[in-house]
Amino acid sequence: MGKIIFYEDRDFQGRHFECTSDTPDLQTYFSCCRSIRVESGVWVIYERPNYLGYMYVLRRGEYPDYHRWMGFNDNVRSCRMVRQVSFYRIRVYERPDFGGQMMEFTDDCPNVYDRFRHREIYSCNVLDGAWVFYELPNYRGRQYLLELREYRRYSDWAAISPMVGSFRRIVDY
Repeated sequence: MGKIIFYEDRDFQGRHFECTSDTPDLQTYFSCCRSIRVESGVWVIYERPNYLGYMYVLRRGEYPDYHRWMGFNDNVRSCRMVRQVSFYRIRVYERPDFGGQMMEFTDDCPNVYDRFRHREIYSCNVLDGAWVFYELPNYRGRQYLLELREYRRYSDWAAISPMVGSFRRIVDY
C-alpha cells in the first residue's frame, strides 16, 4: 500500500490531500500542487486528468517544490501507484516492430548510446517490471512510463520521437 500527500504551497504548507490509491481526477481536492511528500510506494503523477499529459515518476521522499520532480508547472491532475515486482527485463530494438539490432537489459541504463550504440529506440518489449524512458542521458528530460507489454513503435509509449537518452527500472528503494 502506498501513500502520497499533495500540498498546495511550497515546503509542505497550505491545504493538502492524502492519497492511497489511483485517482483519475485530483482537481476536486486541490487547485494546484507546489510540493509533494511520498511516504510509501512509487507513484506516477500526471499534469492532466485520466492519466494524460506529462508524467513524473516519484519515489519515496520529499519534493518541496515542483522543480524537484522536474515539473514544468504546478499542475497535478491525476496519479497512480506503480506495482512493484522482483524481476526486471526489457528488450529494446533499433527498428519498429522489433526489427534490427536487439539488446536485453535487466538493470538501469544511464546512457543508451554508450550501451546500445544507437540514439534511437523504435520498439521495445517489457518482459518484467515497469521502466521509465527519459529523453536525455542521466535520467533527465521528458519521462515515459513503460509497463508489461509490447511497444511496436515509439508512439505506443506516447513519445513524439524515438530518441531515448536513458532508462531505468521503477524500484521502491
